[in-house]
Amino acid sequence: FGGIDVVVHAAGIMILSTVAELNFDDFDRMHRTNVRGTFVVDQQAARRVRRGGALINFSTSVKKLAFPTYAAYAATKGAVDAITLVLAKELRGRDITVNAVAPGPTATDLFLDGKDEATVENLSKLAPLERLGTPVDIAEAVAFLAGPARWVNGQVIYVNGGVI
Repeated sequence: FGGIDVVVHAAGIMILSTVAELNFDDFDRMHRTNVRGTFVVDQQAARRVRRGGALINFSTSVKKLAFPTYAAYAATKGAVDAITLVLAKELRGRDITVNAVAPGPTATDLFLDGKDEATVENLSKLAPLERLGTPVDIAEAVAFLAGPARWVNGQVIYVNGGVI
């Protein structure tokens, strides 16, 4: 259709460990995927998205929840937030919005992997809505940022059912 209008960068990995015990190879792998991956996709998007377009990155609500074992993952997503906020300003005058979606506990393979039923049940009760988010919940926020939300720019939108 003549160009790129929207880029949604959702690729990421999550390796959980305490700070004291995290293997540096795992830390580096997560950093390469979550931070460098975002930087590369955003760089290419900045070069190619046309006027009126949108770039949406994925962050996480766990940055504010500060759960034990999530420090390295949250740190990578803090970097994603920084990239998002700076790029929004760097694209001044181009009519391209740059935002990040920060999901809370959401029933995806990435979130559910390695968690027992009791843990998932406890996490589902954190939000006042008393359930895990669904991929559709997150997709609705992405669609909002990709379409009608033309005055939302340089923001990290927490999509977490009111957890924080």
